[in-house]
Amino acid sequence: MNFIEELKWRGMLQDATPGVEEALNQGMMKGYIGFDPTAPALTIGNYVQIMLLDLFQRSGHQPVVLMGGATGRIGDPSGKDAERELKTYEELDGNLEHQKNQIYKFLDFEKSPNRALLVNNLDFYQQMNVLDFLRDVGKTLTVNYMLSKESVQKRLETGISFTEFSYQLLQAYDFQVLFQKHGVRLQMGGSDQWGNITSGAEFIRKNLGEHAFAMTTPLLTKADGSKFGKSTEGNIWLDPELTSPYQFYQFWINADDADTPKFTRYFTLKSREEIEAREKELADNPQELKRLLAEELTIRVHSEETYRSVLKVTELLFNRQAGKAQLLELGEGELATVAAEIPSFAIDKNVLANGVNIVDLLAEHTAIVASKGDARRAIKGNAISVNKDKISDHETTVSHEALLHGKYLMVENGKKNKYIVVAE
Repeated sequence: MNFIEELKWRGMLQDATPGVEEALNQGMMKGYIGFDPTAPALTIGNYVQIMLLDLFQRSGHQPVVLMGGATGRIGDPSGKDAERELKTYEELDGNLEHQKNQIYKFLDFEKSPNRALLVNNLDFYQQMNVLDFLRDVGKTLTVNYMLSKESVQKRLETGISFTEFSYQLLQAYDFQVLFQKHGVRLQMGGSDQWGNITSGAEFIRKNLGEHAFAMTTPLLTKADGSKFGKSTEGNIWLDPELTSPYQFYQFWINADDADTPKFTRYFTLKSREEIEAREKELADNPQELKRLLAEELTIRVHSEETYRSVLKVTELLFNRQAGKAQLLELGEGELATVAAEIPSFAIDKNVLANGVNIVDLLAEHTAIVASKGDARRAIKGNAISVNKDKISDHETTVSHEALLHGKYLMVENGKKNKYIVVAE
C-alpha cells in the first residue's frame, strides 16, 4: 500500500511539506500524532487520526502515538476562540490511562519491525526546570514567527495567555525529542495543527540541522458544513459508557446520504476497489451503504458480539413484526439500552409484589395513558400489550413474575407507542 496514494483517494490529504512522498518511498519511516487527554475518552473525531496511524502502519511504516501528559496540562489554542479551562492533574492522568487503553485496541503494538510505539510527553518535561525550558526551547523560535501561526492569529483579538501561547513551543519540542530519541521524521495531524507541526520541523532544522516532514488531514465536516462527530447530545464517543453501541450504530445509519462516501473513505479498512464496486452496485440504495459502514465500525470499535446485540435492539425497536421471541432474546444490558432509547418509567418493585391492576399501572404508576378511562378504552380497543402479550381484560393483574431479568416490563399502546417500565 502506498501511503500517500491511499490518503489521496480517501480525501485525507490536506497539506504536506515538500519531499515527504519521496522520503516515504525510501523505506520504513516513523511518524507520530499527538493526543492530549483533555477529554474522558476518545471521540470519533480522534478516530480520524487513529485511522491515519492505522493506514500508515498498514503501508509498512511505524506509527508512534504521543500521549500529551504534559501538553494536556497546558491546553492547545488551535481551533479555540477562548482560553481552555485547565483540568486537574488527577483528571488528566485518569483520562490518559483510559485513552491509552482505547488506542491499544486499534493499532498493532506487537508486530515487528513496524509495531506501534506509545510515548508520554510528560517524560520530556518533568525533570526540566523553567530556566532550561527558556534556554533550550524558548530560544528556538522568534515571537514574530509564533505570532504568524493561524492558531495564535485567531486569538489576538480575544486574547491568549502566555500558557497557551507557549503550547506551540511544547509541541515543536516534542517533535525534536521524538526525532532524537526514536528517529521520528514525520508528524501528522488535523489541518488545525499545521502551524504547530511545521514549528516542530523548524525546531529540528534549527537545533539539529536535520530535515523532518509534516502532513495534515482536512478537518472532517458534514455535507451541511457542521463539524463531524457532534450531535445534539454532544460528542460521539468510542467509549460504550459515554455513547452506547446502539447510539454509535444509529449515528452512522442516520447520517445524511450525501456524507456516506466521505465517511466511508475516512473510516473503512476495505480497499478502494471494494468500496468503488460496492458504491456502484448500491448506487440506488444509500441506506445499505450506511448500514455496511455502521456494521464495520461497530464491530471494530466495539466487537462482533456487541454488534449482534445492537441488531437485536434495533430489530425490537424498528421491526413492527418483532414478537415475544425477539423480546425474550434480549439480555439485561440490551433491555437497559432499549429503556434509554424509548420513554421509560421507574416504579417501586413493591408495587408488583402482590400484583397491580393493569389500569392502575397504566394511569397511576406510569403516564402511559392520561387517565383510567383512557386505559380502559385502550384495552377495549385491543391496543395494550405487556411483554408482547395482548391485554384484553381491564381486570388483568401484572405481578413481579412478569418482569424480564427481574427488572423490566415492555408495555405497548398501539403499534407505534412503546414504553419500558423499570422496577427498582
